Amino acid sequence: MKKSEWSDKQLEELLRQMPRIQDNRNPRDIYQNLSIKQRKKPAWVVPGLATAAALLLIILLVPNLLGGTEYSFDSQKQENSSSEEKISLSEDKSANLMKKEDTADQGQGISASEPKMLMNGSNKTAIYDDEIGNGTVITYWIPDSQVQMLVPISTVVNPDTSQDWLTNFTESMGLLKEEEWGFNDYYPLNATFKWDSNTNTVTVDVPSNHKYGQGSTAETIFISSLNNNIASNSKVNKIIFTTNGQPGIELGNQGFIKEMKVEPVGKHAYFSYTPDGMDTIYLVPSTEKYQNLNEAFEAMKAGQQELGLTASIGPSFSFKEFSIKENRLIIKMDENSKMENNLATVISFEAILLTAKEFGIETITIVNPPIQLLGPFDLSKEIKVPLAANLRLIQ
Repeated sequence: MKKSEWSDKQLEELLRQMPRIQDNRNPRDIYQNLSIKQRKKPAWVVPGLATAAALLLIILLVPNLLGGTEYSFDSQKQENSSSEEKISLSEDKSANLMKKEDTADQGQGISASEPKMLMNGSNKTAIYDDEIGNGTVITYWIPDSQVQMLVPISTVVNPDTSQDWLTNFTESMGLLKEEEWGFNDYYPLNATFKWDSNTNTVTVDVPSNHKYGQGSTAETIFISSLNNNIASNSKVNKIIFTTNGQPGIELGNQGFIKEMKVEPVGKHAYFSYTPDGMDTIYLVPSTEKYQNLNEAFEAMKAGQQELGLTASIGPSFSFKEFSIKENRLIIKMDENSKMENNLATVISFEAILLTAKEFGIETITIVNPPIQLLGPFDLSKEIKVPLAANLRLIQ
């Protein structure tokens, strides 16, 4: 092979004139590639590679020496650009996942492994008086999919001021999405309603072919839903029944009745409930009433498994004692309590708020809370009980 006529100094000068190449690869990737390539190769490979490298060097240098034309590594740039784009996308996905995990850990309390709640924007399932603006709260009692109990679902409507509460109630009834929410398709009721403000009564008129008296379950749910719907949305004290405008209604168990007294809703304990096939958590009152708040709290620690109602007070909200002073509930936390800002604790606290409301409590104060912020609640302040449970927007 002919000896090169280039001196070392000339070669050095030529190398300096070569376009600068940047390798944007991670040093760790380069090291790994080198590690893989350091396997034993045949003896002829190294000299052959050296010769090829020398020829490539000459090819690159000649255009710059003759015409001064700038060499563009377009293919290399495209490859690097593609590599950078892939890395960027990967990093974005990782960042998004970390952001979601951070959100779950820090403020909102919902992680990928926990059930979801349909919230009103801040991890609360109930509706509070500072959130309704000029709207009006209406509560509907909807049977679960197995027709074993009634679940209170509340919504906020912007009523026509010329309409009474009963008109707003009946007009919004057809907008309910019971099956979508995991319940029995029950509304609108096959009946017409009329409110008499003078006698403080509601007349419920059903057609002669109504099915509300066919079977004890249908009858019980019908009577209970009427009572709870009217008690939750008004101060009416009596329901009058008619059939096709004629006095009375025929029911299977109770027989022929003309009227019934409206019993106020209260003194129930709230439990956690998740409909079959769903991951939404609702807070549902017990079917029976309790003598006092202490009995209700004890029941909430156990649940009502026969109805699918699970315990709503768990280890995450362990309190030492409580007292009641002028419609104020004061809860003293256990000094060893390890309260965490997560979904389970928010559920427990809202269940306590709703249950306290059932016994006439207006506000709750937490003494020595282990943490200050629990979801949207500031435990260092006095907190008002909700207006109603399980908010769902239908308008």
